[in-house]
Formats: sequence, C-alpha cells, structure tokens
Amino acid sequence: MRALFEICLRRGWSEMTSFMLDYCKAVDRQIWPHQHPLRQFNRDISSDILRKLEERGVDLDRLYEMEEKDIGALIRYVPGGKLVKQYLGYFPMVQLFATVSPITRTVLKVDLTITPEFVWKDRFHGTAQRWWILVEDSENDHIYHSDLFALTKKTAKAEPQKLSFTIPIFEPHPPQYIIRAISDSWLHAESFYTISFQNLALPEAHTTHTELLDLKPLPVTALGNETYEALYKFTHFNPIQTQAFHVLYHTNQNVLLGAPTGSGKTISAELALLHMFNTQPDMKAIYIAPLKALVRERMNDWRKRLVSQLGKRMVEMTGDYTPDMTALLAADIIISTPEKWDGISRNWHTRGYVKKVGLMILDEIHLLGADRGPILEVIVSRMRYISSQTERSVRFVGLSTALANAHDLGDWLGVEENGLFNFKPSVRPVPLEVHIQGYPGKYYCPRMNSMNKPTYASICTHSPTKPVLIFVSSRRQTRLTALDLIQYAASDEHPRQFLAIPEESLQMILSQVTDQNLRHTLQFGIGLHHAGLNDKDRSLVEELFANNKIQVLVCTSTLAWGVNLPAHLVIIKGTEYFDAKSKRYVDFPITDILQMMGRAGRPQFDQHGKAIILVHEPKKSFYKKFLYEPFPVESSLREQLHDHINAEIVSGTICHKEDAVHYLTWTYLFRRLMVNPAYYGLEDTDPGTLSSYMSSLALSTFEDLEDSGCIKIDEDRVEPMMLGSVASQYYLKYTTVSMFASNVEADTTLEVFLHVLAGASEYDELPVRHNEEIHNAELSNKVRYMVDKNLLDDPHVKANLLFQAHFSRVELPVTDYVTDLKSVLDQSIRIIQAMIDLCANSGWLSSMITCMHLLQMVMQGLWFDKDSSLWMLPCMTEDLITTFGQRGISSVRQLLDLPTASLQALIKTSGASRLHEELQHFPRIQARLRVQKQTVQDNPRFSLNIRLEKTNRHRKTSRAFTPRFPKVKDEAWWLVLGNTTTSQLHALKRVSFADVLQTKMDIPSNVNDFQDMKLIIVSDCYVGFEQEHSIQRLL
Repeated sequence: MRALFEICLRRGWSEMTSFMLDYCKAVDRQIWPHQHPLRQFNRDISSDILRKLEERGVDLDRLYEMEEKDIGALIRYVPGGKLVKQYLGYFPMVQLFATVSPITRTVLKVDLTITPEFVWKDRFHGTAQRWWILVEDSENDHIYHSDLFALTKKTAKAEPQKLSFTIPIFEPHPPQYIIRAISDSWLHAESFYTISFQNLALPEAHTTHTELLDLKPLPVTALGNETYEALYKFTHFNPIQTQAFHVLYHTNQNVLLGAPTGSGKTISAELALLHMFNTQPDMKAIYIAPLKALVRERMNDWRKRLVSQLGKRMVEMTGDYTPDMTALLAADIIISTPEKWDGISRNWHTRGYVKKVGLMILDEIHLLGADRGPILEVIVSRMRYISSQTERSVRFVGLSTALANAHDLGDWLGVEENGLFNFKPSVRPVPLEVHIQGYPGKYYCPRMNSMNKPTYASICTHSPTKPVLIFVSSRRQTRLTALDLIQYAASDEHPRQFLAIPEESLQMILSQVTDQNLRHTLQFGIGLHHAGLNDKDRSLVEELFANNKIQVLVCTSTLAWGVNLPAHLVIIKGTEYFDAKSKRYVDFPITDILQMMGRAGRPQFDQHGKAIILVHEPKKSFYKKFLYEPFPVESSLREQLHDHINAEIVSGTICHKEDAVHYLTWTYLFRRLMVNPAYYGLEDTDPGTLSSYMSSLALSTFEDLEDSGCIKIDEDRVEPMMLGSVASQYYLKYTTVSMFASNVEADTTLEVFLHVLAGASEYDELPVRHNEEIHNAELSNKVRYMVDKNLLDDPHVKANLLFQAHFSRVELPVTDYVTDLKSVLDQSIRIIQAMIDLCANSGWLSSMITCMHLLQMVMQGLWFDKDSSLWMLPCMTEDLITTFGQRGISSVRQLLDLPTASLQALIKTSGASRLHEELQHFPRIQARLRVQKQTVQDNPRFSLNIRLEKTNRHRKTSRAFTPRFPKVKDEAWWLVLGNTTTSQLHALKRVSFADVLQTKMDIPSNVNDFQDMKLIIVSDCYVGFEQEHSIQRLL
C-alpha cells in the first residue's frame, strides 16, 4: 500500500494520493476510512458511544462546536459527553496559515505557518507526529509540492512552526491552489488552506540581457601605463572585460556588471580602481565583500600586486581586525565587510575619511536578498545619500552574477544605460556542462549515503585525472564522503589513484597536520576543507590542491565563496543543510548553488568545466528551471529596519517621521515595492497605497523602538535615548539593549550578568547542530552555574555553557565547540562594553565593577571570584600556587614586586626562567594623583590630575597578554571615580597609553563629601590589577 501511495505521490496525482494514504492508514489502524474518526481511540471510548456517533452522522467539525451536555444528550449518555470532548482534544489537528509572495511570473514563494491545536499525550502521539504538506491544483488534479513535516512533542509546545518553499504557477492561472496538511498516521486528521489567485499582482516579466559583442580582445597595452600593465600576467583582456573596458577605465560613470562566476569581474573592478588612481589620487576606494573569506582573498591578492607594485596603502576591516584612525586616514584602499563599514559610516558627519571615499566597489551584490543583505542595502543607500549631501560624488561599481532584475538594481545604484552590463549565465569564459541527478529517499543521511557511489563513478567518468571539488553540507559529511571514496577506490584496486606525492614528502606533510581525519584522508589524495580546521591545516590543504598534489577536495559550502580554487569537475552532493533554528533540513540559497557551480572550469587549463548536482528527486525540476533562468533579487530590509532606523536617529539623519520616509526612498526596498508589490504584501502600486505603506512602516518601527526604550517620540519629532545610542555605538540589536535595561540593576550579581550576556540577540544564530544537546547536557554538569535543562538545544543556553567552560578551563567535547567558542568570545566584548556603559550612565558603581570583572574573565578564561589571578600565567601549576600561597603570594601583582633573586629561591626548578619570562608580559602601573582647586563665580571646583606610568623598563608593547583569548587586543584602563560606601559613580574615563599618561577628571560640583570617595584603576584585560586611591587622603 505504501509503495502505491509513493508512486501516486511522485506522479503528482492528487486524488489518488489521498485515496492511497487513507487506505495505508486504514490498514495500520484496522478500521475503514468511512468509519468515525474517534474509532482510533477504540480502547478508551466504548463501542456503544462510537456506534451512536456513527448512527447520528456527526462529524468532527460538529463535535468541536457542540457543548459537553449536547453531546451527552445526542448519544443519550450524559457522562459520555465529557469523555468524547476529552478525546477530541487529543485528536491531532493543526491549523494552517500561508502568505504567498511572487518571485517571478512563474514562481511563487509560500511561507506556511503550522499551529498545532491538540493536547499532546505520549500514549497516543509518541515522540513525533508526521504530516504530509501537499500543494495541489484541484482543477488539474496535480500536486506541485510535497513535503514530510515532523512535529515533535517539544516543537508542538513552542511557537508555531514555519516552512518556506517555492511552487510553480502557470498561465492561464487556475482560480486557486489548496495547501493540505494530512497526518501520516491518523485518519481524517487533515487541514487545508486555500490560496486564491484573484487579486495576486505578479511582477512584470522583463529580463534584459546585454549581448556579448564580437569584439577583438583588447591587449593589456590599452591601459597606456607600463606600471599598470605589469600587474597582469596575461596579454589580452577577456571578451567581457573588453566590452566594459571603456566605461570602467575612461569614464566616471557608475557601473553594474552582472556576469557568471569565473568571468574575471574582479579585474574589471580593478580597472575602475586604476581610473581613480589616475584622476583622483587623493580619494579613497572602498571594496565591500559580504564574507570574511572574500575579504581575506582580496587582501592577499591585492597585497601582492597593488601594494607591492604600485606602492598603495591598504587596510582590512573585519571582525578579526579593526585598524586605527591613522591607518584609515592614510589608506588608499579599504577592504571591509558590510557590518564594519556600517558601524563606521554611521557617524559620517564627524568622520572625515568616510567623506573622502571616491569609489565604492560592491562584490557579490546579488547577496542583497540573503540574510545579511539589509546591511549591504543600508550602506549603499547611506553612501549615495552622503554623496548627494557633499559636493564630491562617489562612483559605484557593483559586481554580481547574471540578474533577472538588473534594471532595478542599476536604478538604485544610479547606473545609466551605458554602464549597465548584464550578461547571460551562458557567456562564461570556460563553457560549463551541467548534469542534474535526482535521488529518491525520504531521509537525509541514507540519501547522502546513496550518493557516494555515483560521486565516485562521476569522478572516474568525467575527470579521472583532473582536479575535483565535492561540496557537502556539513563537517561530518566531509568526513563520511571522503571515507566512502577511499573505500570505492580501494575496491577498484587503485587506493592511491588521487595522490600525486612521493612517499617521503607525504610523510613530512602528514607530520604537520593536526586534524586526525585529514591526516588519514590525505594519504589517499583526498583533502577535507571546513571551518573546523585550524588555519595551518586549511592553508596546507589549499596549497596541496592548488598544486595538483591531491586530486579531490571535499568541502563545505563556505569554500565556494572565499577561496578561489577552481577545479575541472564540481560535484554538489545534496542541496540541503541542517538549519539549527528550525531544527530541520532546508535548501541552500540558489546563489550558493550558482557560486559552487561557478568553481567548475579553470580559465587557464580547461576547454570546458563540468558540474554535477545530486538532488532530492522532487526538487529536480525546480533546479532545472532556476539554474538557467536568472533569479530576481528582492530586498529583505523590512525585517531588520529597526536597528538601521535607530542608528540614523542617533546620528541625526532622522529627526521627524518625514525624514524616515525620505530615508526609505533611498533604499532598494522602495525600488522593488514599485515592481513586485505582492511580494511585500501590497495590493497595487498607486502613489496613495505606496505612501501610506511607507508611513505605516516608519511609524510601526518608531513605536517598537519607543517600547524598547531606544527613542523618545514627541508629537512629530523623534530623539535618541541613552539605550538607542548604546545600541548604535556598539553595533548591537535594539532587542539586546532593551533586554539589558530590564535585567540589569544597581547591584546585579556576576551570575545574572552572565545570563544576560548569553541572552543577547547577537547569539540567536549560534549553531546548535544535530545531537549537540547531548554535549550540552554533559557540559552543564561540569560548570558552576545552573542552566535550564529543558532548553539544551537553545543557542543562548549553549552560549552560557561555552562561557562557563571557558572560565572553568574545561575541555570542550568536540572541535566544533572550539570554533563556536571563538565566535562567542569575539562577539562578547562589545556586548559587555555596552553593559558597562549602561551601568555607568545609570551611576551604578557596584554593577559596573562586576561587569568589568566579567570582561577580565572573558579575556583571561578564569573566574574572577574563585580562581587565583596566578592562573593568568600559562606555566602555572597547582603545586606552584601552593608554594606561593605559603609565602602569602596570591596574585600576579605581588609576583611582579618580588626581586628576581627571591623568585628563583622560591622555585628551585628550571621553571623559574619561564615564569620570569611570562611575568615580563604584564605591566606595572604607578599612579600619582593631585587634587586641584579652582574658584569659579565664588564656587570652589575640584578636579583630579592623574599621572600614570608603566614602570617595567623591558616592556615595550601595549599589547595585552591574553593567551586564552582568540584575538589580539591592546590593553586599556578604566579610571573610576566613585563612593564605595554608597556605591555611587561620579565619573568614568577609559584610557590607553604606551609609557606615561597625563589626564584630569572633574569632580562633580554637587559632591561635597570626600569621605569615602576613591579613584579605582581597573584593567580591561587583567584579573587582580585593581588599584584604589582615597581622595580624602590627598586633601
């Protein structure tokens, strides 16, 4: 029966499918489909009651509407009414709600919300209930989409579940589609939702492509400058570069260049860069790449050429590295991620170098529609706004894959007709041959497993000797795929067919590899590449593959973006990945698939490239359609508008509601509203509808920001509040600062601060992978503070556990956790600094000091209140701590004051020299204070003059010594002026210095009592380095 059901489902016959599914369930349940649904509870409800319900012909809908007593009267047995009503509550029912957004004229995106409406009882429902989600066209009896959705006990209690999928739509439009949810095991448990096509406004269909002209390739000498010619190893530009050459190199016009991956777009962007060096040498160029890996690749490439050959200065701005003011002012080229540039250009009024940008290159601009797209959209809109406000115009050059709606993008970038190049996906310099193969199999892991043999076969057929890239969805899959390939090669009696390294050098290479799985697969000529490897292993694998020492590289999708390692054959093994947030497998965005395919075919070596895509059978037709029909880019700014509007209010760009509406007209969202209104929930595009939509969008955003305490609305004016300014300054989400405000008080404890830190919205996306709740449960038993045991798969709980494991120096269960900890610690710095600001603004001394201690703990990886600060020294042992303890030494500062001779006398072993060496990393700070009195209008005013000096002569650096923190950091100090008895804060200053610092702090005029006033000097990275100085004594 099940086999017949699957056949009907695959053929797309809607009536037969539901008929066969009914009979499958009837066989399982041993009742006829026409009998009463409540017969499925026949062990609990007597057969008399069920018989009477059938005789009276009352279906479930009627029973849901009736009262207990009416049901009792109907079946002539009063207590039965209560029983029937109780079991109705256990009967699995879900409610469906869907919103439909047209993507093109032939494709609709459906967002489906599934709300369970029954009481979960393990006895009836087990651990999970499965539902078939079918989209059918009843008129043509056809199923356009089917999906098996599992509802678990946990998700049934949480918020409604959301699914997104795409369905085709045909001309002439049918009157409606029906979305049905049918239980896989319960008869008559089904719900439906109707999508009507009556008022659906579809976007206009026009994709204009630029024809590739048959031009003679331009020689490099066309640059007319020998230094520039020397940058390029080739002699002629390719056809795409030739066609765009004049506009890029000889004019100042904005350009949008859409061309497939691998067509040399970066060199086209360099032409615009060289033009700027020729005409405006004093201006800066900024290159924005949406991924850190792309920034890194561009840095390495341009450092070799533009920096060393043209003598230009270049800086990188990513989460790993933030240059200082002087470096930014001196730089000719700034390479940045969107987030960093957003954070910097927010205060463009006061930052001169933002106004000195003459060229903005936007790489992979089609990622505007992806999850980080809104930031890209905001910075371009802001740069265009700045360029309209200042006299100097900024030139924009956008690079992307072939686009369906290049005109809207071009319009938004201010590109005129002759600067718009949108080539077809087929004009690659190296032609691409694509094969799409579908694989049945409901479940993910077995399906991936069934793809391994065809993968091996494809390598043998299509690329027996040339390099092969295999893309998989997870780190675990890289390992499993590689091991299977090794096994197939061995059974072919060529176990080392992928290896091209002599035995001696192989052993030498393997001795440098840290990851044991990688060490194993490299012996057979197969490399692994994913974010879990350390940098050394990763660059080793890239080098081996680039030099053809190993033939196969199995990697995760991130490699497609960051590292330019083309291959002859690309195999995409499966197009879904496990999404931790929705706890299910979801599809890769089309842009990622195109990017992976783009890695096939090496311009220097291959006549053509090959890509093989292995997909789940039902999705085969979808991929066939979209890989050749370019995808339109939509805006996703609406969902993230709050933080950006808040930033503009803080910077003073928005002061009224009208400003907000005006700001929105600069965005790409506004351009798309006009073209595809239905995607954004609009009925039509007449001016009235549009302006009321924009006004209500601005208003609702304002109201949310006001509710969270970030802004104040006064009639028509808006003003930033302290919370809003903190959010904008530290680049935090408005929900995070609002959560701080409601949880932090004047005497918040360390434990609460830790929970608040882990609860920040910045950790919403921390991945909790398959089965990681098991590791989290183990960790939760080893750490100091309790976490919620029911939420072990929650990203915030995982963040909390990672912090505590870091402070307790507990070994992490798997390498994934090491990389996760890195990103958690990295984000935490600005979150904690924002909390410190919040406490300081509220005048809470004790909370602020606790929060500063939390920052020291993050830096050093130890507990402030229960570990000795001696653990900051990597060579410290339990025995040494005991030895020091007997001499009354319990902190690093006491050790620094010990003469070297006494230190050596204390430690007889060879460890003394190492300890002495490590101690050199710590600063010794000497403070001199003087109170100065001035009389202003007969009122005495006091200020405090402070001189800080580092007294260790050997130490020449202000780099912080933080061996357990993953990034480089400079030391800084807080000067805290406050009353320790009343826990009141008077003044705060943050300073950093190399040798000596002179500064002064004003004592507020309303303070007359110097009794318990103290100046506390707190380090932002060392534990136990605090100094307290009483002000009373100075007077």
